[in-house]
Amino acid sequence: MSPIELFDLSDQTAVVIGGTGELCGAIAEGYAAANAEVVLVGRDPAKAEKRLESICAHGGRGYFVAADASKRGDLQLVLDTVLERSKGVNILVNGAGVNSPTPFLDIPEEEYDRIMNINTKAVVLACQVFGRYFVDNKVPASIINLGSMSGLLPLSRVFTYSMSKAAVHNLSKNLAREWAPLGIRVNTLVPGFFPAEQNKKVLTPDRVSKIMGHTPAARFGEAKELIGAALLLASNAAGSFITGHEMVVDGGYSSMTI
Repeated sequence: MSPIELFDLSDQTAVVIGGTGELCGAIAEGYAAANAEVVLVGRDPAKAEKRLESICAHGGRGYFVAADASKRGDLQLVLDTVLERSKGVNILVNGAGVNSPTPFLDIPEEEYDRIMNINTKAVVLACQVFGRYFVDNKVPASIINLGSMSGLLPLSRVFTYSMSKAAVHNLSKNLAREWAPLGIRVNTLVPGFFPAEQNKKVLTPDRVSKIMGHTPAARFGEAKELIGAALLLASNAAGSFITGHEMVVDGGYSSMTI
């Protein structure tokens, strides 16, 4: 089998929750380039339209379904829509996320609930809704949950975000263990520092300087640099024996001590 065939996603439908954002949008474009049909899920039709224009301009296929990923009813509607329009789904990416730099002692309950609902509860609900479909219909599938370096290593100033992502890492491993006999793979894609909408408020000049001093590559990642890892985890040919894995894409950040 050729390298191109290994990563080919023909006849696959990928639902990308958070696909209207920068990182998961790039992943969606990568899947489309590998011949998958992509379904962007988010709350901003304008961002979705712009991303779909790029996908279609390069010969890809896809459409948008509006949803609040933290609501089970919305996610069920997404699945129902995909089953009606695409007749099935094989790949699920959970990538919706929000962040905040609020000091720990000042975190209000409303902010805590909002971050946990979007970053953790939304992943749980999506894995339940789509997982039920995969399990009941014996669909070999790949679930890719977006984790974070702060879910692996303590990171200052993003307390609730770090908690929420650590839970996603743990959930992914538990589901990987549970569903491996059914041919359903569950992995965590772990970006290092990639400028995105959710962390703009956190990336002050001082913090950027500290991050660069702890990153051997001495730069931020680019969204397109997540595509290869996301393709590997999605592909039944290249990644068929990979499950329960935390795939780090961080420019060496997690390898650095002093």
